[in-house]
Amino acid sequence: MRGFYLPLVTAALCALAASSACARPSLYFWGRYEAMVYEMYAKPGQADPVTQTAKLTEDIERARAEGKAAPPGVHAHLAYLYYQQGNLGGVQQELQTEKTLFPESAAFVDGVLERLSQRMNRQ
Repeated sequence: MRGFYLPLVTAALCALAASSACARPSLYFWGRYEAMVYEMYAKPGQADPVTQTAKLTEDIERARAEGKAAPPGVHAHLAYLYYQQGNLGGVQQELQTEKTLFPESAAFVDGVLERLSQRMNRQ
């Protein structure tokens, strides 16, 4: 009889583990970020930076309201959108935010900020 229950218990535990893994809430609020990045690179010229900036800023605020974090890359992408609009102050602010929230991005962000600083000094 013991051999009969072990597979049933194992199956039940596996089902429970699988269902709880699916039900786990996300650490990040992704919003429209992935779709916007796709649109920007899949359809060059059709993604308006001003519109994307507004949507991304709205998503960041919604994440805060829901008590979640914006995912890695969101603030860096927002910095790029500000760059496209000529808002260098916004670029610096968003890159610093990305670096603060995700310290593993420091080498990348510092490199971008250095190149941005050099460009600003040449103007």
